[in-house]
Amino acid sequence: MAAMTDQQSAYLIDASVYVFRAWHSMPDRFMDPAGNPTNAVYGFARFLCELLEQTRAEQVAVAFDESLTSSFRNEIYPAYKANRDPAPEELTRQFAWCKDLARSLGIAVFADNRYEADDLIATLAGRCRESGHSICVVSGDKDLAQLVGETDTWWDFSRRRRLDAAGVHAHFGVHPWQIPDFLALAGDAVDNIPGVPGVGPKTASALLTHFGHLDAIYSRLDEIAWLKIRGAKKLALRLRQHEEAARLARRLTGLAGDIPHIERPADIKRNGGCGDSLDAILDSLGFGRPLRERLHRLRDRNRGGSDQA
Repeated sequence: MAAMTDQQSAYLIDASVYVFRAWHSMPDRFMDPAGNPTNAVYGFARFLCELLEQTRAEQVAVAFDESLTSSFRNEIYPAYKANRDPAPEELTRQFAWCKDLARSLGIAVFADNRYEADDLIATLAGRCRESGHSICVVSGDKDLAQLVGETDTWWDFSRRRRLDAAGVHAHFGVHPWQIPDFLALAGDAVDNIPGVPGVGPKTASALLTHFGHLDAIYSRLDEIAWLKIRGAKKLALRLRQHEEAARLARRLTGLAGDIPHIERPADIKRNGGCGDSLDAILDSLGFGRPLRERLHRLRDRNRGGSDQA
């Protein structure tokens, strides 16, 4: 496992995960002066404090999902994420506040209507490697573990689980680069990706351990009957019958790692943010002195001079 405080790593945060967790876990007594809920942004602010206090990270970016229905994956498969309800207005408002809060702390914020947070993080990961940084993907989403290279980590911050490439293999049963194929075979109920009927995580892991990747499986289907996998004799037929679905799913589970409008390389070094903007946000949200002082300490630590405009 990698060290928990590596200032040289670029921390790429799947922000929506932590906003949703705060929305569901923080009490609804958190309100702004107008009576609007602030529990999600309060929880997200505390998450940022804990992360930055632990790591003292200098290279940080947060990526948000902008829409459930407008990504390029919906063009490929209209049912993609159709199982999710749109965020209520009370939460949508808080997502905007979370973005403003991160910017006021000098953290780079990314969001896009066509590309999901996962794709933004994949592109940022490539840009950061070009700049000589290892990456730490901060997310509880196993999809993003596919980005972990030899010097990288995937960090499920809430569960205190941080995995390097070997750890990803030990935990998920496949290597990071196999995760898109793994999800194409086993499906991903969270994103409404069906996968191959009857192929669960153990079977998908066994197939990829033997064959390596999805294309090899489909080019060597005749071998499957001889493998020590439960139901192996019928498995090849099932895979053949659902090949089109598996290959469609594979187009959904891979990440877009070269989004054109993200600069090469991306500059995600924290700056001093803006103290006035931070105070204005905290005033409007009605947050008290303890969290306000904590956030200002984090901003001051990376200010390096005058505030940014």
